[in-house]
Amino acid sequence: MSSLYSPAVLDHFQNPRNVGDFPGATVHVEVSNPVCGDVLRLAARLENGRILGAQFKTRGCVAAIACSSWLTEWMLGKSEAELRALRPAQLAEHLGGLAPASLHAADLACDALHALLGQSGHSSSTP
Repeated sequence: MSSLYSPAVLDHFQNPRNVGDFPGATVHVEVSNPVCGDVLRLAARLENGRILGAQFKTRGCVAAIACSSWLTEWMLGKSEAELRALRPAQLAEHLGGLAPASLHAADLACDALHALLGQSGHSSSTP
């Protein structure tokens, strides 16, 4: 498996950060990739235009879990403008690159982030 993934991807997969439910979240979303079946639930606490905390639950491949973990760490302290600027290619680059067959994981994480920001004006009631 180590030949398929960068050390950063393997680290986030084997030691995912910020996994679980987030009772203090002010906004949360769930997105999925119907082609591969990956599902990402992302929750965050947004105050004064900045992310104070984020957690996730992902059902998916190695890359999907790694991208979700990295995303929740990266989000902390970021403004909405900084968050909106993140693109899948940048996320993949921060993880040391993703194989073409795994790029869908970066898309999923960015889709979740952008959906979350779309909900930031009002809290979602879906866990």
